[in-house]
Amino acid sequence: MSNIIRLLPDHVANQIAAGEVVQRPASVVKELIENAVDAGATEIKLIVKEAGKTLIQVIDNGKGMSDIDSRMAFERHATSKITMAEDLFALRTKGFRGEALASIAAIAHVELKTCEAGADLGTHLIIEGSKLVSQEEAVLIKGTSFSIKNLFFNIPARRNFLKSDTVEFRHVVDEFERVALAHPNVHFILLHNGSEMFNLPESNLRQRIVNVFGPKTNEKLVPIKETTEIVSIEGFVGKPEFAKKSRGEQFFFVNDRFIKSAYLHHAVLNAFEGLLKEGTHPSYFLYLTLPADAIDINIHPTKTEVKFDDEQALYAILRAAIKHSLGQFNVAPVLDFQRDSTMDTPYEFLDKKAETPTIEVDMNYNPFKEDSVSMKQAYNPFEHNQTSYVSGSRSSSNSSKGDSFLSKSPFESSRREQIESTNNMYEDLRSSANELDFSKIEIEEDVKEISLFDGALDDISTSKSFQLQRKYIVSPIKTGMVVIDQGRAHQRILYEKFLENITIKQAASQQLLFPLTLYYSAYEIQLLRDSESALKLTGFVFDSIDKEQLVISGLPVHVAESEASIVLDELIQELQGSPSETSFSMNDRIAKSLAHSLSVKTGTVLSEEEQENMVNALFACKDPSISPFLKPTFITMKVDDIEKRFTL
Repeated sequence: MSNIIRLLPDHVANQIAAGEVVQRPASVVKELIENAVDAGATEIKLIVKEAGKTLIQVIDNGKGMSDIDSRMAFERHATSKITMAEDLFALRTKGFRGEALASIAAIAHVELKTCEAGADLGTHLIIEGSKLVSQEEAVLIKGTSFSIKNLFFNIPARRNFLKSDTVEFRHVVDEFERVALAHPNVHFILLHNGSEMFNLPESNLRQRIVNVFGPKTNEKLVPIKETTEIVSIEGFVGKPEFAKKSRGEQFFFVNDRFIKSAYLHHAVLNAFEGLLKEGTHPSYFLYLTLPADAIDINIHPTKTEVKFDDEQALYAILRAAIKHSLGQFNVAPVLDFQRDSTMDTPYEFLDKKAETPTIEVDMNYNPFKEDSVSMKQAYNPFEHNQTSYVSGSRSSSNSSKGDSFLSKSPFESSRREQIESTNNMYEDLRSSANELDFSKIEIEEDVKEISLFDGALDDISTSKSFQLQRKYIVSPIKTGMVVIDQGRAHQRILYEKFLENITIKQAASQQLLFPLTLYYSAYEIQLLRDSESALKLTGFVFDSIDKEQLVISGLPVHVAESEASIVLDELIQELQGSPSETSFSMNDRIAKSLAHSLSVKTGTVLSEEEQENMVNALFACKDPSISPFLKPTFITMKVDDIEKRFTL
């Protein structure tokens, strides 16, 4: 195989933006994984230790490199992706700067093992701080293995600048997920400190999303598919009811490259207008395919921002495609004044074929034919009392019998018996009513008349506290009054309570009748596993924590079963971010997150007893004046200050 890596001319290299800046371990992960994809690998394994500070290893089964290419890869401005400036506007590959590996080799210990397909021997190369330590032939399998050890070993100031392992590993996972979502046809594996975090086999796009973010994601997805002359759009958006407070699951891919675009993001939000709750953000996984010469991806060093030739048309097409899918799958309402919803086919009968009814006809039936037998057996009440009529008058011999029949008709006698029975019933009721003694019966009054102003002043004077605007608690004191922010006060109370449970004594737990199963991504499960011991002390009881789900059998007394997922979601969001300046430990962050999630919010109506309990609990805290987030919990107003307001 001929050598393909060469030095770029200076005028071409100068047209390329500044070199890749290695800010953190995630920058190295991004470069190495993208190079593996460009090498045609079908299986890529990422091994990370201590969030990449100690080791970052990427192993792929791509086409490998020759001994000369393996050495040239670490030279500045050396690449196999482009040869002239015009190639910058027709790129289909990922990394193309040609200086990222040189930057990595300058600040770390690099070990490269690579072998081309069909070659008997491969190349084993070691570089430390841009210095070539050794390069020799070795027996290797096809593919390439990059090992980056001791990142920033010669720049201690940059190493000290790195965040905690949790935060740095979150950035590593972000880069891993972006490349994995862009290439569902590649098998990706991620190992961290010896534990397998992701194992994503080759699959379709929907299955890849579900494998990354957990099985519960499948029911949240609404498919998007639109093809025009300008752009082809494919992917999924999340249903509005599953919108989150964070912006985690939002991905744009242009020609299989992850990008960030505030302009396209606004188009998505516009399509969801009127469907989202305030403060929530939709999830989306959108893949845009455009001609390579219609975009410019060389406007940002990290290549996450691009420039489109026709942004307005792209905005309109994306917005319309999302709106169409939301309406098509009955997620968003559709205005159709000619449509009668009662005529819609039920969902369970949508694909069923109509069945022809079977009709049986009695060909011998004749409605005009009389049944002689039944007619003869029909009852005639006058059959046994018939009289003979001669010339229109009755016979005298039967006249007395006829009179007797008319006066003693069975129908008439039955009617008289009913009337007599009814009269007797009412007579019994009258007699029993006369015997009742109403003097001993007490009647409860349902309506009480209350004066609007009587006693009102007395109630206010005896009341210890009252609620203002469903946000503040006003309580009198000797020198005036104190106004308490109920939300911040409750945060302080819960915060100290949870800290006490974690550090001193375990809190009580309420057992669930049926275990609660919650689903999360592999990284979120790892965060919960890391904080499992502290959560148990606050009252959580976990039956199991598996790779994609956790089973809860007990909750803290303050947490309802319907709130469990919300509390844990906010805790995960807090643990993913950088610790604030006010947090000094993992236990402190957990206590603050739980206190923030479970505290009463503005608009909550508190009874007088609840107000008094909150006031007493607040001033029983060690530091009642500020919330866990360093905001004041109450203010005081003295009588003198109030009197000054009335002084002219």
